[in-house]
Amino acid sequence: QVQLVESGGGLVQPGGSLRLSCAASGTIVSINAMDWYRQAPGNPRELVATITSGGSTNYADSVKGRFTISRDNGKNTVYLQMSSLKPEDTAVYYCKAQIATPWDLGDYWGQGTQVTVSS
Repeated sequence: QVQLVESGGGLVQPGGSLRLSCAASGTIVSINAMDWYRQAPGNPRELVATITSGGSTNYADSVKGRFTISRDNGKNTVYLQMSSLKPEDTAVYYCKAQIATPWDLGDYWGQGTQVTVSS
């Protein structure tokens, strides 16, 4: 069984920073792309950032220059460093990873972590 566990969310003032972490555990052969999504109340879930197994990254226009995605393959962990946070970044943030086990290849999601940007 594979699990993704996120941490690092919380309340931060506008202009502040937070770092989210998402660790994968279980019987893992390899991890391909790892992503961060977010969902604000009343809005659909949106892709924030992606990182491939080779380290290539891509970002939503709304976060370019403010957010940085990275990963530690040895720890099966993906990070999202968020800076210059704005109230509109308030959302539940989810990580997703495409993971190969000895039995299959599939997409796995974390449980979500709340980020609130407010003064």
